[in-house]
Amino acid sequence: MIGKLRVALAQINTTVGDIAGNADLISSYAASAVEQGADVVAFPELAITGYPPEDLLLKPAFLQDNLACLHQLAELSHEITMIVGFVDVDEDIYNAAAVLHGGELKAVYRKMFLPNYSVFDEDRYFQHGTTSGLYELGGAGIGVNICEDMWYPTGPTDVQAMGGAEVIINISGSPYRRGVLQHRERMLATRAQDHGVYVCYLNLVGGQDELIFDGGSTIYDTGGQLIARGPAFQEALIVADLDVESVFRQRLHDPRGRKADASFRSSQPLHRIDLGVPLGEREPPGIEPPVFSPLEPTEEVYEALTLALRDYVNKSRIGRVFVGLSGGIDSSLVATVAADALGPENVTGVTMPSRYSSDHSRSDAEQLAQNLGIRLTSVPIEAPYAALLQTLAEEFAGTEFGLAEENLQARTRGVILMALTNKFGGIAVTAGNKSETSVGYATLYGADTTGGFALLKDVLKTQVYELCRYRNTRGAVIPQNVLEKPPSAELRPDQRDADSLPPYDVLDPILQHYIEGDHSLDEIVRMGFEREIVARVLTLVDGAEYKRRQSPPGPKITPRAFGRDRRLPIVNRYGRV
Repeated sequence: MIGKLRVALAQINTTVGDIAGNADLISSYAASAVEQGADVVAFPELAITGYPPEDLLLKPAFLQDNLACLHQLAELSHEITMIVGFVDVDEDIYNAAAVLHGGELKAVYRKMFLPNYSVFDEDRYFQHGTTSGLYELGGAGIGVNICEDMWYPTGPTDVQAMGGAEVIINISGSPYRRGVLQHRERMLATRAQDHGVYVCYLNLVGGQDELIFDGGSTIYDTGGQLIARGPAFQEALIVADLDVESVFRQRLHDPRGRKADASFRSSQPLHRIDLGVPLGEREPPGIEPPVFSPLEPTEEVYEALTLALRDYVNKSRIGRVFVGLSGGIDSSLVATVAADALGPENVTGVTMPSRYSSDHSRSDAEQLAQNLGIRLTSVPIEAPYAALLQTLAEEFAGTEFGLAEENLQARTRGVILMALTNKFGGIAVTAGNKSETSVGYATLYGADTTGGFALLKDVLKTQVYELCRYRNTRGAVIPQNVLEKPPSAELRPDQRDADSLPPYDVLDPILQHYIEGDHSLDEIVRMGFEREIVARVLTLVDGAEYKRRQSPPGPKITPRAFGRDRRLPIVNRYGRV
């Protein structure tokens, strides 16, 4: 057996449907792995097709193009063993990992545990695998499995380890949510220690519609100690030398494997393939694996939002974005993230003052644009708003000024933003946050819900302030007045959010308990909140589902996001207060 196995984890940013582009990316990173003397290089789950391909999987031509690409990539494996995620086709379709070696497709592992919860729909598309694989390279046993397979204590990792694997390589497409990185790392360390194997966890990186993939690939030794960690939200090649000779010796001193429940193990065939000797140059000089430090929680969310917007715009070939700048906290954060993600030259701020806009709102928007270096244009809405009021004067006669007149302003702004994107190309990025959209404090077809991407769709108002304060530590761009003034939609004289909603430091915890925790009214009241406030908030959340269903997509950063994650019927009378 070789004494050390050099493993490379290619943490790449694939694009769904761009099979040729993904193949170029795989080729480039495979070449880098060869240059660094790696014996084996792994690529993420469904790297060829991009993840998740969703209903593209129902197109036979797409499946065949994916297979053709795999066979072309096999030609790259004359100098290195490659593990590549793809869609296997054999009467049905499988989420699979190909083992390429010596210019050939040597083996295929098919994912066994198909997630069908939260944002996952894999049971909709794939058949599950039934056979574990063990691939010997220079006498070292390598087990390969895919994402969810690793999350089960009794699963393919157990079968492969007991079958003689010293190294487990898990290729993954695991979406980001707040706190998941720490949870995931604890699980991976436990698997490594419990099974006495090196665990090499490779995660995808990049944004895909509502999903963000954080990367953060890691390698753990047989004692569950971290020996390598890739960067979060960035592409990287993580290379490490694994002392495979030491694994058997350590197992002799750990009797747990002999005592473990063998029921799953006995029911799962283990397919063994001897790949022969490593293909690269042997005995390369030692290498120090990278160990990137975890990001602080607020920095982590900021980087996730930045990556999500950058990839949504660039992968869609949109080019530029427009942001309606009100001088408020939400639009200030959106414009700042946009400038960081796309470059200030690709961001246009649009002020659309009305008769109710304050002087400080205009000056704050101007100061922000100057600080960011973005283009700023002003399109006052007084003339079209007055024209609409005149048009509706007969119908509105005898009624008092109210919500309809307020929302006419927001909808006028939405029309202007969409006109600018139609004329000059690009999309509008909306500024509605999760607190507001949760309770319906948003205008349907207004500027806060009209556009191509809702960047703050899963960001609560209190977190908006945290993100702004964090960003200012990197360089003060958001004016202090924006952080200090009371939030207001400015659709009527002296309007404040607090006129219509509980304070955000009260509202946001209630929303978290109800939306993310599915707690009932009584349960939330027992947590110390006033019953009247909780009842009102829950009624507002339930009644706004139809608005949220019509809003643009936005990135998921919490355990329970609106959209493909939290799915409730619009017509629904259950639990109405």
